[in-house]
Amino acid sequence: MTPDVLIAGGGLAGSSLAIMLGRAGFHVELFERSHFPREKACGEGLMPAGVGVLQRLGLADAVGGAPFYGIRYHAGTYVAEGCFPASGGLPSIGRGQRRRHLDQVLFAAAAATPGVVARTGTSVEAPLVEQGRVVGLMVAGEPHHASLVVAADGAHSRLRRQLGLDRPRCGYGRVGLRVHFRLAADRQAPPWVEVFLGGGYELYITPLPQGEVLVAALAGREVIAAPTHALLARWIAEQPVLRARLHGAEQITSLRGLTPLQGSATRGVIPGAVLLGDAAGFLDPITGSGMAQALLAAELLAHCIRQGWEAGDGWPEVFERQRQLLLRDYRLLTQLVLGLASHHALAQIAVRLLGSAPALFSYLIGVAGGQQYLPWHIPSEERWHKDGNTVG
Repeated sequence: MTPDVLIAGGGLAGSSLAIMLGRAGFHVELFERSHFPREKACGEGLMPAGVGVLQRLGLADAVGGAPFYGIRYHAGTYVAEGCFPASGGLPSIGRGQRRRHLDQVLFAAAAATPGVVARTGTSVEAPLVEQGRVVGLMVAGEPHHASLVVAADGAHSRLRRQLGLDRPRCGYGRVGLRVHFRLAADRQAPPWVEVFLGGGYELYITPLPQGEVLVAALAGREVIAAPTHALLARWIAEQPVLRARLHGAEQITSLRGLTPLQGSATRGVIPGAVLLGDAAGFLDPITGSGMAQALLAAELLAHCIRQGWEAGDGWPEVFERQRQLLLRDYRLLTQLVLGLASHHALAQIAVRLLGSAPALFSYLIGVAGGQQYLPWHIPSEERWHKDGNTVG
């Protein structure tokens, strides 16, 4: 049977989309070049909106994770705490979990979903294009055809580049690196994602199960010349609170990273294909919301496919408009936080002000985490037409 949808990339976005579409009765083929479990250099704090997606999938318990209740910023002697806001019955607690576990759970669930054929160790080589429309994928030397192709193959998306949708990066940009520690028996990670602002860098500490923590560093490429332990050790030593917490901790993973922290596509949809997750463009993770946004976008795409599949080619544009709405405030907030982080003195002032305005801080954290927008609810008056237009 010819599949309805081909998905390249079995990470968060690709696997969750496959689950949703399979449960909706679509025939899906999901291709992942790696094998699970796999390591990935990224942040591992899932914001409440992302936890909500897992709950709706019935996978929150399988994913598990260490709870955290908000974000705590440290800038010199100033500290600001912001709790996740309560939002329409949605979760108000985030979870920290190793990415290798999260990806494995979602991919396994996709593989077990009726209607989904999921393969690991399978290389997607190129898109198949006929008369200006994507009609399938070349996979391990064999053509696979479908009505829709979804490129969810990550920040360095080969398909995005091959389809001519890659927007070149300019300038040095920012990069990140990460490592995991297991805390000493007499230490405990607080239930917060903590951000330590230094001169030209930020350190992110995410609580994980079994007494583990993720330590991620973000900085300009010119600052992080190589993923050296000496550089990270110096930054940790400059933060007394963090230095004390990691005293006696055991490093349990190697230092990985130097991944660029920003990329974009010229378009997110073209005839026959949709870019999803980091393949559609990704922002600097300074607000820590990348995983939640990927899950929300996958849920939104599944909704649009279900609603618009029989209506012709108009539904992808509806999806793209809704995705941009989903990301609008998040992008604005990310640019604001990036601007503050690049000026250490201003960052200290901002942390001091936020510390005295917890309600405002809570609201901003809700924006970062996607709690201000419900992507699965598209206005009921919007209808798809075969000419690609929508009417109220």
